[in-house]
Amino acid sequence: MIRFELNHTSSDCQARAGLIVTDHGPIQTPIFMPVGTQATVKGVHVKELKEEIKAQIILSNTYHLFLRPGEGIIHGAGGLHKFMDWDGPILTDSGGYQVFSLSDRRIVKKEGVYFSSHIDGSRHLFTPQSVVQTQRILGSDIMMALDECPAYPSSRQAVSKSLKITNSWLEEGIRNFEDTKPQYDHDQIFVPISQGSVYDDLRRESTLFNAQFNTPVQAIGGLSVGEPHEELYRMARLCTELMPTHSARYLMGVGTPVNLLNCIEAGIDMFDCVLPTRNARHGILYTSEGIINIRNKKWAQDFTPIDPNSACSVSRRNTKSYLRHLFVAGELLAGQIASLQNLSFYLDLVKASRDHIVQNNFMSWKTETIQKISQRL
Repeated sequence: MIRFELNHTSSDCQARAGLIVTDHGPIQTPIFMPVGTQATVKGVHVKELKEEIKAQIILSNTYHLFLRPGEGIIHGAGGLHKFMDWDGPILTDSGGYQVFSLSDRRIVKKEGVYFSSHIDGSRHLFTPQSVVQTQRILGSDIMMALDECPAYPSSRQAVSKSLKITNSWLEEGIRNFEDTKPQYDHDQIFVPISQGSVYDDLRRESTLFNAQFNTPVQAIGGLSVGEPHEELYRMARLCTELMPTHSARYLMGVGTPVNLLNCIEAGIDMFDCVLPTRNARHGILYTSEGIINIRNKKWAQDFTPIDPNSACSVSRRNTKSYLRHLFVAGELLAGQIASLQNLSFYLDLVKASRDHIVQNNFMSWKTETIQKISQRL
């Protein structure tokens, strides 16, 4: 049975250290989940995920996998774990956010959301029931409920109307989840998502509505969609104050390293974001000393390691000069090495956060760390 165990709460803030137990292995929190949208973390082999990055869980996306390669192929492979040769835990997003991003290709109705594929324009319908069924076929450990993500900014009236749909879909999804069983030999859980944009009363309503279902993980959605960082942090704190203590708290789609640290302070346990790999492919590196644009000429004759403090051996073995050369030459290896560095940095950051939470000195460490890692080198 999948469960969350709270191990420690920091004495100087709301930061927490915990453990999510799954049939595919334990997950120590706080945790960052590399995004493997289409059954792959871009540019990173599974072996590297395990040995270099030391990822404990990855995220894949129902919307993309539903469209390509399709449920039939993944079912024929024996589920997503076998299809991509990953034996650790997997979380699948329901596709709600991806459909939200197709604003000119979707129509939201009471029964679900109709949308056109971004690949070939074919028409499809996601319902609260169908995304449960699809995620049963994918076989992820942690399944997300179908929700509607309002744009920012949106009027209070529009957000309130959207929240009613999300709540209704959650109830239908939970009923379908309880009426069905896993298709493979491991447990799955179903996770509600808090919505409400930046309206305090709607966030409270949504978070309390979700809390009644007593799931091992509770999620916060609809943030990191354009609102100021101050609003992101305020909403995170508002939600964590209302979420069950015995549930892991997952803030979806967030964010920068500084975002992570500030939200860990507020009591968030789980994160995902495409930022580390997306920025890596453009030559932006997160390192223990600060942020580097490796394409800049200043690195051409810098023969020091990419990040001597990284847990990733690739970053300790390869130099800044070499990586810059790969980018300038247009070599595919450039994005791969940079992705390893950035993902390893994110995983190192949450691991260090956990250590300092347990040591009860998270806040002083956080203040010093933010100053260091935010500087442009």
